[in-house]
Amino acid sequence: MTQYDDLAEMMAGARWFAGKGRDFSVSRTRLAGVLPGQEPEVEILLVEVAYADGGQPELYQVPLAYYDHPEERIGHAHVGTWAHPDDSGRLRHAYDALHDRKAMARWLEAFAATAQGQASPGPLLFHSVGDHELDLEAHSTLFTGEQSNSSVRFGEDTVMKVFRKVTPGVNPDIAVHEVLTQAGSDHVAALYGWLDVLDTEADSIIQLAMLQQYLRTASDGWELAQVSVRDLFAEGDLHPNEVGGDFAGEAARLGTALRETHEVLAEYFPVKEHDAKQLAVLAYQLRRRLDESLAVYPELARHEAFVRETYDRLAQLPGLRVQQIHGDLHLGQTLRTVRGWKIVDFEGEPARPLAERLRPDSVWRDVAGMLRSFDYAPRVAAMNHPGDEGREQRAYRAKEWSARNQTAFLDAYADQGLSPEDRVLLAAYVADKAVYETGYEARNRPGWVDIPLSGLDQLAERVARTGDSTPTDPTDHTDPTDPSGATA
Repeated sequence: MTQYDDLAEMMAGARWFAGKGRDFSVSRTRLAGVLPGQEPEVEILLVEVAYADGGQPELYQVPLAYYDHPEERIGHAHVGTWAHPDDSGRLRHAYDALHDRKAMARWLEAFAATAQGQASPGPLLFHSVGDHELDLEAHSTLFTGEQSNSSVRFGEDTVMKVFRKVTPGVNPDIAVHEVLTQAGSDHVAALYGWLDVLDTEADSIIQLAMLQQYLRTASDGWELAQVSVRDLFAEGDLHPNEVGGDFAGEAARLGTALRETHEVLAEYFPVKEHDAKQLAVLAYQLRRRLDESLAVYPELARHEAFVRETYDRLAQLPGLRVQQIHGDLHLGQTLRTVRGWKIVDFEGEPARPLAERLRPDSVWRDVAGMLRSFDYAPRVAAMNHPGDEGREQRAYRAKEWSARNQTAFLDAYADQGLSPEDRVLLAAYVADKAVYETGYEARNRPGWVDIPLSGLDQLAERVARTGDSTPTDPTDHTDPTDPSGATA
């Protein structure tokens, strides 16, 4: 097999490759740069992928570690054996560098050298933020289970995220983390540095990786919510506010964390006012997403009239305030630490082009994402609960849990209350998120498609009953911010 064949085979089996299921080939490679040091020689390749269906080509980052002899310790990460480019006739063995501790130490050393004022190696540009001293003796550990990127932890000190699918231009994950770190935000992991390279073909930079604080005590927000729901189901006849694992206090603290993060982003990034014409464009984009989801899942038609009316009300507003936001926020993008909630992964929706992810948007998109996530958590837990006995009871408790935590989160986020315009915007963004989820689930997890459809049922029911789209908890009106309700 050729080098291109070996790379294609490696990428086809990688979780981070976005073209799985499509007929593709590696059309060419470019050398982004070489890290300092002897064996292993560590190259960062930019691999261009072409699709047989005529879709847009994509560019991926593939770091490789080269050895003159096979390395059994990382045999699982072997990519191929190729002729050395020096035309000597000797062979060298290529491995996925992120699995190799010797290779990963080179990244850490390069970041440390940059922090000490040394020049970056050739076309690779390492940047340092702050004065954090890196532990150069720390061993690297590649995280498993990730999808769109790869992350490597160095001991208990730092973690490096390697962007796999790359695009010329500024990556919002780096840009936002730099600003929030410099501003002293308590709601993100501090950024220690990043790596980019000048793409001479596009006359732009390509950002390759970011190094940041490792949150050693962190617990995943989605997993914490699942534990809370399972505690509720175990009690059977108790309401969410009566169970020791009540999550509403955490939901409220998360709402406060998001509001404070939005406030800092509004201070350091541009804030714009969109006029009625731009609002009409937004409404058109939402309707187009509805049409796309209807084509995938025609049963969505039972909500079509309500959703279109929601978008029509949006289009009638006089304007819209937009700013830098997260763009793809849900419980899985949050971490609970001993110092409070942290928000991660500011890249935006991975499927959207970089130019779209960089555009300012309404804060209500982030809020809507979290509200939908608070609805997903109990319904997924109910689906995963063994046995049919008590199914109706669990469904009712799931609905209660969702309403209670949505209310706690929204009350804390909008601590000054919501204006009528805010409610219209929130309804439109919640509907759009549920419509997107319907199309996604229909394509990827058909067994889950009832989750977003039920969310649209509830949204339509609330609007019909009260004229208000905001969630309410019908069973409890105690203070959800009472710290006795904390789950972590």
